[in-house]
Amino acid sequence: MKPFFQLLKKIIQTGVGKSRFLMASVGLGIAMLLILIAIQTHTNFDQLLHSQQNQNESADFLVLNKKITNAMMGQTDKSMFTPEEIAAIKQQDFVQAFGFITSNQFKVTAAAPGDLHFYTDMFFESVSNEFIDIKNDDWKWSVGDGIIPIILPNDFLNLYNFGFALSQDLPQLSQETVKALPMKITISKGLMTQEFTGRIVGFSDRISSFLVPETFMQWANEKFGSGVAASPSRVIIKTKDPANPALVKFLDDHGYTTNQDKIKYSKTKLIVQTIVSVVGFFGLILLLFALLVFSMFIQLVIASCKREIQLLVTLGTAPDQLKRYLLRQFIPLYIVIGIISLVLVTVLQWWAATALAAHQMQVSFLPGIGTFAGALLILLLVYVVNVYNVRKYVMQQG
Repeated sequence: MKPFFQLLKKIIQTGVGKSRFLMASVGLGIAMLLILIAIQTHTNFDQLLHSQQNQNESADFLVLNKKITNAMMGQTDKSMFTPEEIAAIKQQDFVQAFGFITSNQFKVTAAAPGDLHFYTDMFFESVSNEFIDIKNDDWKWSVGDGIIPIILPNDFLNLYNFGFALSQDLPQLSQETVKALPMKITISKGLMTQEFTGRIVGFSDRISSFLVPETFMQWANEKFGSGVAASPSRVIIKTKDPANPALVKFLDDHGYTTNQDKIKYSKTKLIVQTIVSVVGFFGLILLLFALLVFSMFIQLVIASCKREIQLLVTLGTAPDQLKRYLLRQFIPLYIVIGIISLVLVTVLQWWAATALAAHQMQVSFLPGIGTFAGALLILLLVYVVNVYNVRKYVMQQG
């Protein structure tokens, strides 16, 4: 029977289906390459957004408030978040943590010491410590303390140094100098007044506000305010991906706004996701085309070997033995196509990682586990389809 098997092999290699066999092989190779590129591109994009090497910690936190429109002017209650709106925000998948930004319910004035001649009305806000990007042992306050620790926004110091100070011929101040300068803080409500010393303990890039500890805000609002917790006009969320299109859509649909610089990449991400999806879609179409051509090729080969197969069966060759032999003629090709596709993806990934590293963006220099798993699944799918076709057509001819 060995000569008959050799004849089958010769027909497979040089028979009537040679052009179709080549077409199927090329189609399978291109399809696998496109699908693996789509998988690896998604992996790279995920690393660029979420890996610790690329992550900008301050970009994970977004301060939300309502957009002020002409219809809302003079109606401060419309700029407040209702309990229903707060519950809706908390329920969103992109929200990892949620916090209130509490405002003062009393008047605040600040005066700088010495010859700075700086006096201004100001406001205070407070937020839970988990949302603050300044770690300082002095960031605490207890009832009876005469010193209030304060965190200023970096933008405020920049406005003073490069705007107010220059225009008023006043000295510019470094962060170290500001931290060393005590401020006279006066809080009042009607005839009630109390003075404190304000100490700057840090400068925040995350929250553009004058922050004080929650313990001080709670005490001062109870003593100098209404004593009733007001609805918040600003809230803060922690999110894994500020450029998440679902987050941006949620903000637009509900009339909320935040620092637009932190969400400006959402359109870019949407475009990249669309491109990746299109590449993957065409890869799947080509894969289906390759499977169809392989199925036709197997049918033609087995049809051209009909007499030999019938003779082998008559001589006692088991159909399963014929199936295994026919499959062994295709399996090495699948493996070669898979290896070539992975090598090409590896070369492309190395080139992409090198190019991105030049711009301080880090991705892996080798394909991810998902890419190798994708290649294995594609080869397994091709194998299963061909097992089905070989079994079907051998049984028909036998």
